[in-house]
Amino acid sequence: MTDLHLPLDRTAGRLSAQIAAGFRSAVRSGRLTAGTRLPSSRDLARDMDVSRGVVVAAYEQLTAEGFLVARRGDGTRIAPLARPDETSAPPTGPAAAPAPDGPAEAVPRFDLWPGQPDLSAFPRDRWLAAVRAALRTVPHEALAYPDPAGVPALRTELAGYLSRVRAAHADAGRVVIMNGVAHGLSALAGLLRAAGHTALAVEDPTSVRQLPALAASGLRVVRVPVDRDGVDVDALAASGARAVLVTPAHQYPTGVVLSACRRAELIAWSRTVDGLIIEDDYDAEFRYDREPVGCLQGVEPDRVVLLGSVSKSLAPALRLGWAVAPPPVAERLRLHRARTDLGSPVLEQHALAEFIRGGAYDRHLRTMRRRYRARRDALADAIRAHVPGAVVRGVSAGIHLYVELPPGCDEDRVVAAAGRAGVAVAGARSMRSSGRADAAPPALVLGYARLGEARLATAAELLGRAIAHGARG
Repeated sequence: MTDLHLPLDRTAGRLSAQIAAGFRSAVRSGRLTAGTRLPSSRDLARDMDVSRGVVVAAYEQLTAEGFLVARRGDGTRIAPLARPDETSAPPTGPAAAPAPDGPAEAVPRFDLWPGQPDLSAFPRDRWLAAVRAALRTVPHEALAYPDPAGVPALRTELAGYLSRVRAAHADAGRVVIMNGVAHGLSALAGLLRAAGHTALAVEDPTSVRQLPALAASGLRVVRVPVDRDGVDVDALAASGARAVLVTPAHQYPTGVVLSACRRAELIAWSRTVDGLIIEDDYDAEFRYDREPVGCLQGVEPDRVVLLGSVSKSLAPALRLGWAVAPPPVAERLRLHRARTDLGSPVLEQHALAEFIRGGAYDRHLRTMRRRYRARRDALADAIRAHVPGAVVRGVSAGIHLYVELPPGCDEDRVVAAAGRAGVAVAGARSMRSSGRADAAPPALVLGYARLGEARLATAAELLGRAIAHGARG
């Protein structure tokens, strides 16, 4: 379309890449602004005299990178977060460096905050098909108050899925549907307190978001250090706690996978103290460079509760999760739901059951693994190129990197300088207990799921400049 002023050199080949580059340039210069509706792929192909496949490929690439959004009924538009990029031209002179004491940007241009999936990739059409299938087949009686443990069809599908994919020891009777992992964890903490437990051990470092809910249960939260093999079981034994929360598949935030030796030690500990292991199956869906590791629950199903959800694999807004628990614990969770909230929404449970049964969930996860792996590689490579001396860890799975900063860096100053440069990052210090925060090397936790490869590379370059200009102690 001549109104878009997209340059095209037909002798140079790679027409799709040229079109994509033209759009990127137009967005970065401010010529195309957020919300601008673009012509359909058919119309643009006709106006530029290229095949429709060339334009479709360009649109798909730009959507994956976050420049475009496409919605049924609304066409393709410039993404709401896309904005002119002052960094598109190479910096020159001292003025190009971020000012150490300048104001931070209210809205970052590059959001590397961890724990957030690519919500633009939610499979709307397939999910809509699953919802429609559920509406067609669900009997009228199923619209009454549900079984507090969850819809039997979903519990059966999840049991089969987790047995197949995570080597879980699961059947419908052990599965209780929860409103996400946080809900399951809060309910379990309350049950532990009611059963006489006074303490719950958690990994150090860990996600700080879950600590207030755990403390609200009345349990004393005990921090247990994590090293390169996972949670320190000797320190756990010395803590006096008889229940522990762990993330063995991909520890948050370090990315460590619990080693085989530690897995055996942890299970032996639970038997010795008559304890309970709460296994948050965090990031287990996304693994790239290692063989799959089965869940702890599959090894010791009578002492492990496996918690999972679709918050990272599909979207947090669905509020669908599960606990796979020993039968007595599963029954107590069921009673807890009956007494507190009467169970989860029914239609969403039937839709997820259909989504799994029809293979759409497996297909979606395969797609996201390929996408996230490409983004992981792009960010890791760019960090190594632009932040000399940094050590990238936790790359084998998940949707974030754990980056130990070069010697001499001050973590807080790096976070602040990155923010002023338009890059939102999380420091690891706040995720550690006060007694261990200063002893650990300064590090960042960088999420890569929501940005395309080109933007991740630019974010890493900005981060490298921020470190080079005033972020060292």
